[in-house]
Amino acid sequence: MSLRKMNLVIGGALGLLILGIALTALIWTPFDPTRINILGRMQPPSAQHLFGTDEFGRDLLSRIMSGAWTSISVAFMTVVFSTLLGTVIGLVTGFYRGWLDRIVMLLNDVLLAFPGILLALGLAVVMGAGKLGIVLALGTAYTPKIVRIVRGTVMSLRQREFIEASRALGNGSLYTIFRHVLPNAIAPIAIFATSMFGWVILAESALSFLGLGVPPPAATWGNMLSAARPYLSTVPLLSVIPGTFIALTLLSVNLLGDALRDWLDPRM
Repeated sequence: MSLRKMNLVIGGALGLLILGIALTALIWTPFDPTRINILGRMQPPSAQHLFGTDEFGRDLLSRIMSGAWTSISVAFMTVVFSTLLGTVIGLVTGFYRGWLDRIVMLLNDVLLAFPGILLALGLAVVMGAGKLGIVLALGTAYTPKIVRIVRGTVMSLRQREFIEASRALGNGSLYTIFRHVLPNAIAPIAIFATSMFGWVILAESALSFLGLGVPPPAATWGNMLSAARPYLSTVPLLSVIPGTFIALTLLSVNLLGDALRDWLDPRM
């Protein structure tokens, strides 16, 4: 089996497993992930609780399943938001250039000067905790990278012969952009968006770990890690299990991203 197929098979299998867990959590979990049972706290893995229970007696498997849906839904909405916004801005500025391009790229470069997680951290403080606030904060933080990639691609495409031919035929700018420019920019956008999905999951977990993500008692992998810190030496499973799911998700996204890159750009 070639490396490309191996990446696709392993990444796809892990991705389907985690996505299946997240979708299952929408309709069923073994226990209520928010129900407290003080008498059953810190139980080891058993037939009743496959991953054990946490410091409040909540079933750890149920919280992992619920956290999977939270992390994946936040990452998906963030990637869609930033990709759509960044693509529109990049198409307009890269195709029309001029004073609009200079102003927008000046603001874009200012945002790029901040590390993504640091910018998201500041925006999350302003926008407040919650799923919508996290999506807006992370989407705003990662949009400048999409803008830069799309703009660079469009600037190279606008000088190509088929763009000149479209103009010579009398086609308007919007028609040329959406009929000829955008389809040829899909490959780099798709590759970057796939990679960004993993970054967003990691960033969302980091914000939740710092207490700026989706607020408790809702389960996220990040706030589960944060809550497990005092018990790291006594009950390491509280940290190991959510950390393992974060790592497996990132591995799946990276493998699928490599496979997608090889498929869309065989020259690489």
